[in-house]
Amino acid sequence: MKRGSPTRQRLTALCLFGIPLLTYPILGLPGGTLADIPVVVLYLFGVWGGLILLAARVAERRSK
Repeated sequence: MKRGSPTRQRLTALCLFGIPLLTYPILGLPGGTLADIPVVVLYLFGVWGGLILLAARVAERRSK
């Protein structure tokens, strides 16, 4: 079986790490508001943005 590139493996691992962070049991934990914005919304955008930044960093990283 052909093995994928290290970049592909890292992106797959990042996706597998991110999926549980965006499912219901974790989304049900934060409650309340912060500056009149629901904490769940801040959590969602924070995790989403963090995953995008990590994916961009992995994709732009050059093999040494």
